[in-house]
Amino acid sequence: MTESNSIPLPAEPEPASGGGLPLALAQLVRLPNVFTAMADIFLGFALTHGSFEPVPQFVMLIVASVCHYWAGMIFNDVFDRQIDLKERPLRPIPSGRVPLKLAVTLGLALNVIGIGIAAAVGMNSLFVALALTTAIYLYDGPLKRTPLGPLAMGSCRFFNVLLGASALTIVDGESTLLMQSLHVAAGLGVYVTGLTWFAKQEAKWSNRGLLVGAAVVINLGLAILLAFLANAPAQSDRSMSMVLLAVVALTVIRRLVTAIIEPSPEHVQLAIKIMLLSLVMLDAMLVVFTTGQPTLGVATAALLVPAFILARWIPMT
Repeated sequence: MTESNSIPLPAEPEPASGGGLPLALAQLVRLPNVFTAMADIFLGFALTHGSFEPVPQFVMLIVASVCHYWAGMIFNDVFDRQIDLKERPLRPIPSGRVPLKLAVTLGLALNVIGIGIAAAVGMNSLFVALALTTAIYLYDGPLKRTPLGPLAMGSCRFFNVLLGASALTIVDGESTLLMQSLHVAAGLGVYVTGLTWFAKQEAKWSNRGLLVGAAVVINLGLAILLAFLANAPAQSDRSMSMVLLAVVALTVIRRLVTAIIEPSPEHVQLAIKIMLLSLVMLDAMLVVFTTGQPTLGVATAALLVPAFILARWIPMT
């Protein structure tokens, strides 16, 4: 595959020092990335409802997910502020563009709002939101720089997908939907575990052994999703879904190989961006597979549009 055949991505921008507090906050929460979290809710809800209805529950879970995602990004930088002061001084907190007190207050407020909205949806959603919050703080705090860090981040994605599925009321015959949701959430969680491992040294030249190990985990996550496509009841063309998964997988693998051959920050960060944006396409493909409604898949994939646009000005990594 040549360069002209790859997914065209905007160049990674440098964090701008101008733009005032709104731009600084957008950089702090990695605004382009939030659409990947929203896509998880689209998928989780579709898995358990076969549609995006009832709309009020669907919208509430999206808002809850966004709140949790932004809180996680904020506390990621709060905990990393001393390291960022040395390695990434232009980031919003070390540069002083976002005061530390404001960041902590905003992060806590987003957590409370996200949990409150989830509770309004139902007890299942509340329990998943609490589990998601726990996973976020474990990753941002004590586990990030340990071997369990990537697993903690993968669990954040796992619980985010389950948050989308959490409005399901388990009655006779619906336990299958729960198992399907767990299967898909596990696949995406493993994928993100590998992605996080791959990104551990993104600010400098990465260790090839680390990248190879992470690539194995990433492909394991894709294999789990392939097993879902091969065995779950299909509402659309099973073979077409597998082809779409193969296209995403080959796109990701190509970037992984390029980064492993030359593990520079440029190549590693580009691979990370490809994998982050591919999450939306994976979610969209699975939405169509489980609902049989291409329009819902298109609506999910459309989340890439604002992500691409915003990524021209706001760094994703």
